[in-house]
Amino acid sequence: MNIIDFFLQNTEIFYTFVTLVGLSVGSFLNVVIYRFPLMLENDWKSQCRELLELEEKPQEIITLSKPASTCPQCGHKIRAWENIPVISYLLLKGKCSECQSSISLQYPLIEILTGCLSLAVAIKFGVSWQTLFALILTWSLVSMSVIDIHKQILPDDITLPILWLGLLISIYTIFTDPVSSIIGAAAGYMILWCVYQLFKLLTGKEGMGFGDFKLLALFGAWFGWELLPLVIILSSATGAIIGILMIVVKKHEKSTPIPFGPYLAIAGWISMMWGTQIMHWYLS
Repeated sequence: MNIIDFFLQNTEIFYTFVTLVGLSVGSFLNVVIYRFPLMLENDWKSQCRELLELEEKPQEIITLSKPASTCPQCGHKIRAWENIPVISYLLLKGKCSECQSSISLQYPLIEILTGCLSLAVAIKFGVSWQTLFALILTWSLVSMSVIDIHKQILPDDITLPILWLGLLISIYTIFTDPVSSIIGAAAGYMILWCVYQLFKLLTGKEGMGFGDFKLLALFGAWFGWELLPLVIILSSATGAIIGILMIVVKKHEKSTPIPFGPYLAIAGWISMMWGTQIMHWYLS
């Protein structure tokens, strides 16, 4: 009996396995969310110095694996038992074991969120190729969304490879066919690009970033052009509701930019999970 047959006959074990993998990936995504913007910043600085012909300054080499994770307050090296998803946070009571400084609540929240979303994907698609690729997309969306919230950027190094992956898997009709995927990728980019240009023409301001265009193109590549209207409607509604709540509850300044990427990500994930059912319900 191979692993696929085993999971098919033991769905509870399959769900547990996917959830545990999701929690572990969530722990890794915390590293990506923290370090990836630093890696981009170092790269941008290096390119600027090269362009301006300035002397290259030595800077700390940061990758996703180096240097080892440490406490930002005291430099305490995080040991293996202190890096168990969620459990370590509870055992440490949310504090560094060395200096007792508080550990950001974001770490366990990202781990729990990633585990729960992974379980939902497993329940929805079962033991299938759709689950594998839906998990990859889900994990990517979590990392991109939080980076966009903190830094207001959607890194091309994450967005573009996932976009190309969506086009490639359409060959095997995992979520949609190649024609719908190609049209969806082009239409997704052009729709928001046109909105951006029109808004800039009318107001003289930039309403969104180019990363948003690529993210909608990504969803077009994965799910086809047919679901793009749903993604746009859901993201606009989500953005409007959360934006108003942020202004009312947190007294968020109206002039302060609000990243649109997380709303697109939420809408895209909902469309992946229940988009077809929503469309059928609406059309009927």
